[in-house]
Amino acid sequence: MKTFSLNSVELLEYQPNRHPFLMIDYVTKVKPGVFAEGYKNLTNNEWYFPIHFPNNPNVPGVLQLEALAQMLTVAITTLPGNKGKITHALSHTVRFRKEVLPGQKFVLKTKVDSWKRGICKGYGQGIVDGEIACEATMAITIPEILEQYLPKNKA
Repeated sequence: MKTFSLNSVELLEYQPNRHPFLMIDYVTKVKPGVFAEGYKNLTNNEWYFPIHFPNNPNVPGVLQLEALAQMLTVAITTLPGNKGKITHALSHTVRFRKEVLPGQKFVLKTKVDSWKRGICKGYGQGIVDGEIACEATMAITIPEILEQYLPKNKA
């Protein structure tokens, strides 16, 4: 499959999250089933900055991880037949290296390590000013696909 980009409107066809929980502004490059890259521009108007933390605003770690998971989702929901499907987290292991601050461009790079039976295993990096701010190994699923492979209860 070839690579392509998704603007903020096109992204909504592949990513089920919506404002204020959509943590991606633009997908610069996606190769379905292989990788997805893009960014979130962080302005002072983000809903979490006034409360995390007053006089020292930064992006909560859980939202950094959410941004990576959302970008990994784009890498699989752009595969044929997966457009607009809901995804759920299965597991995440994350490491935070530096604070992500208002005014920064939060670059998101994810790659799919495997995609089988509705389960995606992948890796992602959140980058600010050319430095890794966080990185994660993740497992996400499209439950609608996964359920086809689960054992059926016998009554």
